[in-house]
Amino acid sequence: MAKKNKKKKGHGGLTIARNKIARHDYFIEDTYEAGLVLEGWEVKSLRDGRAQLKEAYVFVKNGEVWMSGAQFTPLLSASTHVNPIATRIRKLLLHDYEIVKLRAAVERKGYTIMPLALYWKGNKVKLEIGVGKGKQAHDKRASAKEKDWNRDKQRILKGR
Repeated sequence: MAKKNKKKKGHGGLTIARNKIARHDYFIEDTYEAGLVLEGWEVKSLRDGRAQLKEAYVFVKNGEVWMSGAQFTPLLSASTHVNPIATRIRKLLLHDYEIVKLRAAVERKGYTIMPLALYWKGNKVKLEIGVGKGKQAHDKRASAKEKDWNRDKQRILKGR
């Protein structure tokens, strides 16, 4: 009998970059998958894994969703006629109903939109964005304790 393939949780693509700080600093309530409008040199640098989402943020303006602060480092072999800007504002591609939900979430008190992961889905680049509420210092300590306890619990169960 053949083994069944296990489906991975999450986006399921090859990850290019992750924003670990976002999950540490925010309670993520909803996640969305968005496409990106990219230039050719940006795709080449993403294939080389030269992306950073650490300081990136997402905002809604005039019914469109934009990402700013993400850094895509250009390759040294980029063409001479291209003027690469590593931190330019990039447009995100979402459905209209998703944009309405995002705008409604941002207008509520304390909610923000942040990029969580950048990954390949087939031959397209996708961005996982999350809507979250900021954590207080005591919330961060509580989640760290819970994470440690879950890790210890797994060690105990594995030892049996």
